[in-house]
Amino acid sequence: MQSMITQHLMEVDEILAEWIPRLDWPEAPTDPAVFHDLMSCIIEQQIHYRSTKKTFARLLGKAGIDVLTVENFEIFEEKALNGFKLSGKKQETIAGVIDFFSSTPPAWEHLTEQQIRAVFKGLAGIGPWTQDMMLLYTFGQADIFPVQDYHLRLIMRELYGLPEQGLNREMRQIAENWRPYRSYGVKYLFSWKAARKRQLI
Repeated sequence: MQSMITQHLMEVDEILAEWIPRLDWPEAPTDPAVFHDLMSCIIEQQIHYRSTKKTFARLLGKAGIDVLTVENFEIFEEKALNGFKLSGKKQETIAGVIDFFSSTPPAWEHLTEQQIRAVFKGLAGIGPWTQDMMLLYTFGQADIFPVQDYHLRLIMRELYGLPEQGLNREMRQIAENWRPYRSYGVKYLFSWKAARKRQLI
């Protein structure tokens, strides 16, 4: 599977073909923690294992929690969120997510991408970017392209020399060639950014 995906991406994209051999294979999570990751997106505006700010990780450490759940959220709220500034909108979103997960959440592993999106759309404050990040990382979907992601936009402008005007269109045209593995193209670009930051490439 790995060789098939990398071969496809390298055949259809000369930029990826240059960098993929120098980058690590983007492993997908093996045990999705949906509530934990969703709270990470809400609180930090990044999914926890992609973030460079580490705000969510620090809050978890302050509360003595490894994986945030509905059951331990009261401890998290008391020990970590007390005094932490959250907008009223974020507080409302968090309350809605807790209510949803306190009932009977769906069997996520049986849902398609569109079904997962439909569930998230029913939660106030969970927009397209959060849906994309959850599908890309938490659920490990193979063909997600978060065109509105700020960091992805910066990376593609730099690597592909894209203009700001018409950027969404240009990004989508490039990513069309990656189908049905757009998620892996995206993750390789994020990996490129991380490796360059650590001066590994």
